[in-house]
Amino acid sequence: QLQLMESGGGEVQPGESLTLTCSISGRRMDSVDVGWFRQAPGKEREGLSCVTKSALARLYADSVKGRFTISKDFGKKVVTLHMTDLKPEDTGIYYCAVGTDWFVTADCLMRKQYGFWGQGTEVVVSS
Repeated sequence: QLQLMESGGGEVQPGESLTLTCSISGRRMDSVDVGWFRQAPGKEREGLSCVTKSALARLYADSVKGRFTISKDFGKKVVTLHMTDLKPEDTGIYYCAVGTDWFVTADCLMRKQYGFWGQGTEVVVSS
């Protein structure tokens, strides 16, 4: 049975870094496309980054490009999101998700591409 668990959230100051981890069980890592999303208070959940089954393709939203890095560790069965130069607007609940069978890489920042979600981990960026 597929299970996702996010961890690594916390409170940091602007400019600091944080790494989130999505632990995946119940599926082979080379069979899952994985995305990271963020839901800020009072806002829609937005796609931040994704990595494909083979990890050959990684995409980023413009808002995080150059600051966030997604990685897939097949041995540890985790997908990490390393976040640098964090800003107050990065505050929110961060979710990882696994893509559906009809996953389209070019659309990987869209919620409809994902059929299974973790419970989320909170990130607060505040001075």
